Parts: sequence; structure tokens; C-alpha cells
Amino acid sequence: MLFFKRRRKFLRKKRTDSEAVIGNVQYHRESYSHNLESKRDFFVWLPPGYNNSKDRQYPVLYMHDGQNLIDPKTAYAGKDWQVDETLTRLISEYKMKEIIVVGIYNSDDRLEEYSDSEKGKKYLKFLVEELKSFVDSNYRTLSDKQHTAIIGSSMGGLISFLAAWKHTEVFGMAGCMSSSFYYNDEKIFKTIDEYEGEKKHIKFYIDHGEDGLLRGQKMFCKLTQLGYIIGTDIDYFYAPGAEHNESEWAKRLERPLLYFFGN
Repeated sequence: MLFFKRRRKFLRKKRTDSEAVIGNVQYHRESYSHNLESKRDFFVWLPPGYNNSKDRQYPVLYMHDGQNLIDPKTAYAGKDWQVDETLTRLISEYKMKEIIVVGIYNSDDRLEEYSDSEKGKKYLKFLVEELKSFVDSNYRTLSDKQHTAIIGSSMGGLISFLAAWKHTEVFGMAGCMSSSFYYNDEKIFKTIDEYEGEKKHIKFYIDHGEDGLLRGQKMFCKLTQLGYIIGTDIDYFYAPGAEHNESEWAKRLERPLLYFFGN
């Protein structure tokens, strides 16, 4: 196997004022990637019923900027996405399916890895060839594209779009929150304009606050011109007044979760 775990840490606890994470989280530290030629941390958040049924398989959501997702102690400016809290609440309310979440920590090469660059191509190969293979081999997943989603914000939103666009056979859903579609002279729009094939079978979620108004609308319009239908295979949301930070993405996370995995 190309990708292997160096060290695993188990955490099972409920959040209190002094604690950080809700649920069953398994941390994989310093896992070496041949594609990245470096080590990378990631965690796997398991749904509440995972240990109760040994035969049940689960959809999987891959998310970028892993250190910002569930733990305010590691999150930027001490504000996390509250992925664990939101999932626990929605699942307990029977509003969405139980899912597995894989949070991949970023690196000093974040801008390049999260864009259509050589390092970005290697990052996508790491996701598709190494990380997904590891997760599917070690956890009870529904591994087909219909049950595999990817979500990110800012540059993470850009690479989420690219992951699904370039690897349609792997990712059937892509959530792009406050995405940096402007990056590299709006290269992503040129990629779409040059595409001449059939409509890709992907469900897209596109949103933004005041941080990406023009380009978020532009992406939504381009996708609808390709045949994506609002409410069927694309969802679009504008949050008036919303700033570009983890707290705002935490507030909006429920929408793509329900769109992709809602009951």
C-alpha cells in the first residue's frame, strides 16, 4: 500500500467548555504520501452508530484544512467549523444520514496544492490514489462516487471543484464555499469554457458571502449554462453580509450537508 499510518490516536468524548471535540475521532499523524513526497496529518470522524453495527457501510465526506474543522485549539484564530457539532445535531434530529468525515490538514504549500498547479495535481493524486484507498480499506465505507463528497472553503473550495471536475469517477458531490475562483487569473473558468464533453454527473454546492459575490455568481451561471439544474444537481446560496472566515462557514455548513446527505 502506498499510503500508511504512522500513528493513530483515539478520542471519544463529549464537548464541554474545557474540551474540544465531540464524537469518535481517529487521528492519523505523519502519514507518508509518495505523491506528495512528504508526511501529512488527517483525521477520521466516525458517526454515532459506527460501532453499533459491524456490517453497516457509510458515505464519506472529504474536507480540506483539517485543522480548522473540529477543534478550536488548532483552528485559525481559535474558531473551528464545528463539523462535529453540526453533524451530531443533524444526525440526532434524523435530518441527514450518518456519514464518515475525513479531514486533511493543509501544509505550507496550501496555495499550490489547492489550485490547478503541478503540486495541485499531486495533491489530487494523493487524495484519489492514496488517501481514499486507505480510508476505504480501513473503514466501512460506501466507496462509489454517489456516496463520496468533497467540501472546502476559499482555496479549499477551488480544489474541491477541481477534484470533482477532474475525477468525476471518484467524487459525485463537491461543496465550494467562498471559493477562490479568482485564483491564477480565473483559470478555473477557462477550464470550464474549454470543456466540450457531456455534462459531468456531479452535484455542486456553490456559496459565498460578500467575499466572492461576482465570481460565485459567475460559477453558478456557467454551470447552469452547462445544464445543471438548481435543486437537482446544483445548489447556490448567497449569505448577505457574511465575511470570509471559519465562523461564517460553520454557520452555512448545514446547507451542503443536507443537500448531499439529507434524509
